[in-house]
Amino acid sequence: MITQYLFYFLTFVAIFSALLVVFSKNPIYSALYLIVTFFATAGHYFLLNAQFLAAVHVIVYAGAIMVLFIYVIMMLNLNKEVEPHKSTMLKVAATVCGGVLGLVLVAGLRETELTALSEYSNPSIGLIERLGNVLFGTYMVPFEISAVLFLSAMVGAVFLSKKTIH
Repeated sequence: MITQYLFYFLTFVAIFSALLVVFSKNPIYSALYLIVTFFATAGHYFLLNAQFLAAVHVIVYAGAIMVLFIYVIMMLNLNKEVEPHKSTMLKVAATVCGGVLGLVLVAGLRETELTALSEYSNPSIGLIERLGNVLFGTYMVPFEISAVLFLSAMVGAVFLSKKTIH
Protein backbone atom coordinates (compact mmCIF):
# COMPACT_ATOMS: atom_id res chain seq x y z
CA MET A 1 0.00 0.00 0.00
CA ILE A 2 2.80 2.42 0.89
CA THR A 3 4.58 1.45 -2.33
CA GLN A 4 1.58 2.50 -4.36
CA TYR A 5 1.39 5.91 -2.65
CA LEU A 6 5.15 6.34 -3.09
CA PHE A 7 4.76 5.50 -6.78
CA TYR A 8 2.03 8.11 -7.23
CA PHE A 9 4.06 10.72 -5.35
CA LEU A 10 7.20 10.06 -7.44
CA THR A 11 5.12 10.15 -10.61
CA PHE A 12 3.59 13.49 -9.63
CA VAL A 13 7.04 14.91 -8.83
CA ALA A 14 8.50 13.61 -12.11
CA ILE A 15 5.69 14.97 -14.28
CA PHE A 16 5.50 18.31 -12.45
CA SER A 17 9.25 18.90 -12.59
CA ALA A 18 9.36 17.82 -16.25
CA LEU A 19 6.70 20.40 -17.02
CA LEU A 20 8.74 22.99 -15.12
CA VAL A 21 11.76 22.06 -17.26
CA VAL A 22 9.80 22.89 -20.39
CA PHE A 23 8.01 26.01 -19.17
CA SER A 24 10.77 27.64 -17.12
CA LYS A 25 12.12 30.90 -18.55
CA ASN A 26 15.59 30.57 -16.98
CA PRO A 27 17.77 27.77 -18.46
CA ILE A 28 19.58 27.20 -15.15
CA TYR A 29 16.25 26.62 -13.38
CA SER A 30 15.28 24.22 -16.19
CA ALA A 31 18.48 22.24 -15.60
CA LEU A 32 17.80 22.10 -11.86
CA TYR A 33 14.24 20.91 -12.46
CA LEU A 34 15.66 18.25 -14.75
CA ILE A 35 17.83 17.02 -11.87
CA VAL A 36 14.67 16.68 -9.76
CA THR A 37 13.11 14.69 -12.59
CA PHE A 38 16.14 12.40 -12.67
CA PHE A 39 15.88 11.78 -8.92
CA ALA A 40 12.18 10.95 -9.25
CA THR A 41 13.01 8.50 -12.03
CA ALA A 42 15.67 6.94 -9.82
CA GLY A 43 12.99 6.54 -7.16
CA HIS A 44 10.92 4.59 -9.67
CA TYR A 45 13.91 2.33 -10.29
CA PHE A 46 14.12 1.68 -6.55
CA LEU A 47 10.45 0.74 -6.51
CA LEU A 48 11.14 -1.77 -9.31
CA ASN A 49 13.94 -3.29 -7.18
CA ALA A 50 16.66 -2.05 -9.53
CA GLN A 51 18.96 -0.45 -6.97
CA PHE A 52 22.05 -0.59 -9.14
CA LEU A 53 20.27 1.06 -12.06
CA ALA A 54 18.95 3.78 -9.75
CA ALA A 55 22.42 4.50 -8.38
CA VAL A 56 23.97 4.59 -11.85
CA HIS A 57 21.13 6.82 -13.07
CA VAL A 58 21.79 9.34 -10.31
CA ILE A 59 25.57 9.25 -10.73
CA VAL A 60 25.62 9.46 -14.52
CA TYR A 61 22.66 11.68 -15.32
CA ALA A 62 22.14 13.87 -12.25
CA GLY A 63 25.86 14.03 -11.63
CA ALA A 64 27.94 14.05 -14.78
CA ILE A 65 25.53 14.94 -17.57
CA MET A 66 23.85 17.79 -15.69
CA VAL A 67 27.21 19.30 -14.77
CA LEU A 68 28.00 19.38 -18.47
CA PHE A 69 24.60 20.90 -19.29
CA ILE A 70 25.04 23.65 -16.71
CA TYR A 71 28.59 24.30 -17.92
CA VAL A 72 27.39 24.68 -21.52
CA ILE A 73 24.52 26.95 -20.46
CA MET A 74 26.96 29.15 -18.57
CA MET A 75 29.39 29.21 -21.49
CA LEU A 76 26.67 30.19 -23.98
CA ASN A 77 25.66 33.18 -21.82
CA LEU A 78 22.04 33.11 -22.97
CA ASN A 79 20.05 36.32 -22.63
CA LYS A 80 17.01 37.84 -24.31
CA GLU A 81 18.93 40.37 -26.40
CA VAL A 82 21.00 37.73 -28.20
CA GLU A 83 18.31 35.07 -28.56
CA PRO A 84 16.51 35.11 -31.92
CA HIS A 85 12.74 35.54 -31.72
CA LYS A 86 10.59 32.70 -33.00
CA SER A 87 7.74 33.42 -35.38
CA THR A 88 4.15 32.59 -34.48
CA MET A 89 3.95 30.09 -37.34
CA LEU A 90 6.94 28.19 -35.94
CA LYS A 91 5.34 28.07 -32.48
CA VAL A 92 2.06 26.78 -33.95
CA ALA A 93 3.91 24.12 -35.96
CA ALA A 94 5.80 22.98 -32.84
CA THR A 95 2.53 22.77 -30.87
CA VAL A 96 0.84 20.74 -33.62
CA CYS A 97 3.83 18.37 -33.87
CA GLY A 98 3.83 17.88 -30.09
CA GLY A 99 0.09 17.17 -30.12
CA VAL A 100 0.46 14.63 -32.93
CA LEU A 101 3.26 12.92 -31.00
CA GLY A 102 1.01 12.80 -27.93
CA LEU A 103 -1.82 11.25 -29.98
CA VAL A 104 0.52 8.63 -31.41
CA LEU A 105 1.73 7.72 -27.92
CA VAL A 106 -1.82 7.48 -26.56
CA ALA A 107 -2.91 5.37 -29.54
CA GLY A 108 0.08 3.08 -29.15
CA LEU A 109 -0.44 2.58 -25.42
CA ARG A 110 -4.23 2.28 -25.58
CA GLU A 111 -4.28 -1.46 -26.25
CA THR A 112 -1.56 -2.44 -23.80
CA GLU A 113 -2.36 -4.67 -20.89
CA LEU A 114 -1.12 -3.91 -17.41
CA THR A 115 0.56 -6.92 -15.89
CA ALA A 116 0.62 -7.57 -12.20
CA LEU A 117 3.81 -6.84 -10.31
CA SER A 118 3.96 -10.49 -9.21
CA GLU A 119 6.22 -11.13 -12.22
CA TYR A 120 8.70 -8.64 -10.79
CA SER A 121 8.53 -9.83 -7.20
CA ASN A 122 11.81 -11.77 -7.43
CA PRO A 123 14.07 -9.92 -4.96
CA SER A 124 17.26 -10.70 -6.91
CA ILE A 125 16.21 -9.11 -10.22
CA GLY A 126 17.81 -5.68 -9.87
CA LEU A 127 20.82 -6.53 -7.74
CA ILE A 128 24.43 -6.19 -8.80
CA GLU A 129 25.15 -9.90 -8.27
CA ARG A 130 22.52 -10.91 -10.82
CA LEU A 131 23.72 -8.23 -13.26
CA GLY A 132 27.30 -9.47 -12.90
CA ASN A 133 26.25 -13.08 -13.52
CA VAL A 134 24.38 -12.13 -16.69
CA LEU A 135 27.06 -9.72 -17.90
CA PHE A 136 30.02 -12.01 -17.30
CA GLY A 137 28.18 -15.24 -18.07
CA THR A 138 25.68 -15.07 -20.88
CA TYR A 139 26.98 -11.88 -22.49
CA MET A 140 30.72 -12.28 -21.82
CA VAL A 141 31.90 -12.10 -25.45
CA PRO A 142 29.83 -9.00 -26.45
CA PHE A 143 30.89 -7.29 -23.21
CA GLU A 144 34.57 -7.91 -23.93
CA ILE A 145 34.21 -6.82 -27.57
CA SER A 146 32.60 -3.54 -26.47
CA ALA A 147 35.39 -3.05 -23.90
CA VAL A 148 38.04 -3.44 -26.61
CA LEU A 149 36.07 -1.09 -28.87
CA PHE A 150 35.91 1.57 -26.14
CA LEU A 151 39.62 1.14 -25.42
CA SER A 152 40.51 1.59 -29.08
CA ALA A 153 38.25 4.67 -29.25
CA MET A 154 40.06 6.19 -26.26
CA VAL A 155 43.46 5.47 -27.76
CA GLY A 156 42.30 6.98 -31.06
CA ALA A 157 40.98 10.11 -29.31
CA VAL A 158 44.27 10.59 -27.46
CA PHE A 159 46.23 10.00 -30.68
CA LEU A 160 44.11 12.51 -32.63
CA SER A 161 44.32 15.15 -29.91
CA LYS A 162 48.13 15.27 -29.93
CA LYS A 163 49.67 18.25 -31.69
CA THR A 164 52.71 16.49 -33.10
CA ILE A 165 53.20 12.85 -33.90
CA HIS A 166 56.56 11.37 -32.94
